[in-house]
Amino acid sequence: MSLSSAQKISPDWFDAIVSAPFGGVGVRLSENKAHVSELLYLPTDGFDKLGESELSVRAHIQITAYLKNASSDFDLPLLDQGTEFQKRVWQVVSLIECGQVLSYKQVGQIIRCGSPRAVGGACGANPYPLITPCHRVVAAQSIGGFARHDNGFHVAVKQWLLAHEGIVY
Repeated sequence: MSLSSAQKISPDWFDAIVSAPFGGVGVRLSENKAHVSELLYLPTDGFDKLGESELSVRAHIQITAYLKNASSDFDLPLLDQGTEFQKRVWQVVSLIECGQVLSYKQVGQIIRCGSPRAVGGACGANPYPLITPCHRVVAAQSIGGFARHDNGFHVAVKQWLLAHEGIVY
């Protein structure tokens, strides 16, 4: 699900919501509440929802910690999702250290894929964008898109996340 700033967001859609300088981060859990199933950047502010399950509270705490200190780690159980190709991309992306970036082309070279666009597509399909930090993957000559968007709110979020980690675009 992709949300635009024109859509009204209901807190009921999420198990937890973390208020952030750029809006918010919505957390969805699996039906049995055992895994995080999705994180979404929300173009709204003022929402903060702790949630009722142990996992929603843990997710809220860890996201809040990252927003205060970019070097904070995540230790949340994630729902197994994605194609084999997407998982290969996400595995490489998860190894990019805080404060570092790779280009879509560089990620492609690591996994032996000659298509930066395919890497970008896999990054855009990432259901856990803070935990698997696709904001650390950039275009060769620019910041590139983010979360399947080439401009607007999502690219502004990417700029904020990179600046938070000490990289300015």
